[in-house]
Amino acid sequence: MTDTLPDRLSTNPKSPHYDEALLQRGIGIRFDGQEKTNVEEYCVSEGWIRVAVGKTVDRKGNPLTIKLKGTVEPFFETKKP
Repeated sequence: MTDTLPDRLSTNPKSPHYDEALLQRGIGIRFDGQEKTNVEEYCVSEGWIRVAVGKTVDRKGNPLTIKLKGTVEPFFETKKP
């Protein structure tokens, strides 16, 4: 497996940008200099993230999300022993 992260990644298994192997390694997102833990999807080249809006869900049970634009920096989280 490579150490480069994809331009776009999603945590939703129904998405074409979902990659379970990468997500199991642990991905962190730094958005506009702040580390975010509730990111559902990101795109580096377009400069946006999707984050869940509280505990609100749509009629199919999926979390409602909003798109925030800014600087996106994905990184691999380091495992703590």
